[in-house]
Amino acid sequence: MRNRLLETRRTGRKTRTSHAQVVDELGKAIVAGTYSVGSILPGDVELAQRFKVSRTVLRETMKTLAAKGMVVAKARVGTRVTEKTLWNMFDSEIIAWHFDHGVTEEFLLQLYDIRLAVEPFAAGLVAERANADDIATLRALALDMAAPGHTTESLALADLKFHLAVADASHNPFMRTLGSLIEAALVGMFRLSTPPSQNGFANIADTHMRIVDAIVAGDVAGARKAMEDVIVEGRKHVRDAYAAFSEVSA
Repeated sequence: MRNRLLETRRTGRKTRTSHAQVVDELGKAIVAGTYSVGSILPGDVELAQRFKVSRTVLRETMKTLAAKGMVVAKARVGTRVTEKTLWNMFDSEIIAWHFDHGVTEEFLLQLYDIRLAVEPFAAGLVAERANADDIATLRALALDMAAPGHTTESLALADLKFHLAVADASHNPFMRTLGSLIEAALVGMFRLSTPPSQNGFANIADTHMRIVDAIVAGDVAGARKAMEDVIVEGRKHVRDAYAAFSEVSA
């Protein structure tokens, strides 16, 4: 589900199957707390009437939510909402549902914690393993961030493409599975911020080009540090934005 958050913002929800629609509605309701942890979801009859779907669709819906760790079915009890610690927080839909509900500062900062734990190491791997095509791609994507006329949204997309390319260039497939987390963190940061010319994002191409330069030099420690600097700066934007909101609300 590449770029789901960005695509949702640009085009709105696309046409979905009945199964996907029910999963989406129930998933959002669970994340929002409409169905709280430990509560039992309505039965098949009530849900079938509400969503105008068959019991077969409902069974598949519950299997999907169970696979995400959000619910568990028990005989003669019903389908219960599980503790959040059991949810698959790497799942792109669960992340998107948090954004639909209204993402919090804590949630975004937790995303940045994971990015700091993983992406600098990925950049170090790229410094060791990148081939000529990888380097050309990363350089072009970093330069694209310096292109004139970027909107906040287009810059977020350019930034996302760069970080996903780093994950790809690590030549470790596990790194690429973190794409949804990277996307969510970047989208969250850019949504909180003003247009790039007004908020300190003007040097974003330079900070990302430092990552590329370290990779070209085969400087593993330098690539890690350059990536860490980029992520720490993004986290700072999140904190600054929420602090500004707090001052306005006070």
